[in-house]
Amino acid sequence: MTWDENQPVVIGLGELLWDIFPDGKRPGGAPANVAYQAQQLGCQGVVASRVGIDELGDEVIEFLESKGLRILAIQRDELAPTGRVTVSFNDQNQPEYIIHENVAWDKLEFTDDLQQVMERANAVCFGTLAQRSEVSRRAVMQAVEATSENCLRVYDVNIRQNYYDVSWIQQSLKLASIVKMNDEEVELLAPQLKLPTDEKEFSITLIKKFDLKLVCITRGSKGCRLTSKEESITIPGEPVQVADTVGAGDAFTAGLIYSQLSGKSLKESGEIANKIGGLVASHHGAMPELKDEFTRLIS
Repeated sequence: MTWDENQPVVIGLGELLWDIFPDGKRPGGAPANVAYQAQQLGCQGVVASRVGIDELGDEVIEFLESKGLRILAIQRDELAPTGRVTVSFNDQNQPEYIIHENVAWDKLEFTDDLQQVMERANAVCFGTLAQRSEVSRRAVMQAVEATSENCLRVYDVNIRQNYYDVSWIQQSLKLASIVKMNDEEVELLAPQLKLPTDEKEFSITLIKKFDLKLVCITRGSKGCRLTSKEESITIPGEPVQVADTVGAGDAFTAGLIYSQLSGKSLKESGEIANKIGGLVASHHGAMPELKDEFTRLIS
């Protein structure tokens, strides 16, 4: 598959897995979700991850290829199985996860092939979960460092259970140009990073401390706060009929990346990202087919 020089390359770096729902399985993994939604928004979506040499690995690669995503940065592992997350829903219809360990994406390696793909990136999205093993954490850091000076390095904090360490987060913040987290993660991390708990002051201080371009704090149905070196604004949420929230935050991230690559203002970026996230929340699963809806929305 050749590269289109007119379309930005957006890489989702980290976990690629199957979300196992009560009614069946669907492909997922936060970085993979971002790459998938970026592809639907007209970018060249690339998933950089590792899956097993097994049936689940074959199936997820076949799915991504069928949607036009580039899979040349997906490694295969002879021993570790393809990742799985068991998803259930509580009384408030919020997802709860069992993230199975010792799977293929925990063994991600920084290879020559991965380096060549990373050098092409206009944007890369990486998170915290894929850093839970020392092997994959080292590979993620090396891969992000391999991107060009102009690449948008988007760190979606995305803390899951106890799979994080403040030192990993600090290292990721040093590499990032854009940071996205939710309001609960602000409450959790502010004292650990010795930052103000007020969202605006937290964002301003984080930008100064780590020389960031942009900090985004999402608030679920209440919208988001976007803070750059020049301004800090809040964007209200848009009410939607929620099917499930799995992958909605990742879709928001894809919308934010698309908007920033397109030169949109802070306000436009927040509004587009909110709408993209809301559209995905109104459908089941992290990767619904919404390309036509996205096209209408951004036009």
